[in-house]
Amino acid sequence: MKKIISITLAVLLLVCTALTLISCNSVDAEGLWENATHRRDKTFGSGDKTFSVTVTAGESSVVFTVRTDKDNLADALLKHELIDGEEGDFGFTVYSVNGMTADFTVDKAYWAIYVGDKYASTGASGIKIADGASYSFVYEVYSAY
Repeated sequence: MKKIISITLAVLLLVCTALTLISCNSVDAEGLWENATHRRDKTFGSGDKTFSVTVTAGESSVVFTVRTDKDNLADALLKHELIDGEEGDFGFTVYSVNGMTADFTVDKAYWAIYVGDKYASTGASGIKIADGASYSFVYEVYSAY
């Protein structure tokens, strides 16, 4: 009887481990993702507000959960080095997200920002964080057509 219980527990442990690995989203280190800082879903920080950030490049994406007391998206993500760029006349310009750079001068690539499923009408420093909100950075290439 003890042997049956032990075998059953071992099988359950293997199934739970497999399910945990399957549910953990990860991205292969190829293409743009070769330079990515994080290739798995991850949680950052502490604070009163919690929001999610989906980073999409090509066919792959990861989701970061961020807890913060910061007021705007740029400040919260800069604190955890999830974005890089510079402050300009029109707010914070994002050049890289999660270690992946979009260079408009080379191939017309840029990081599009979405609030929920809507294209953001302002830069990252102009987006006020709402508790429970979802934001996305999507690597896009400009096309006039």
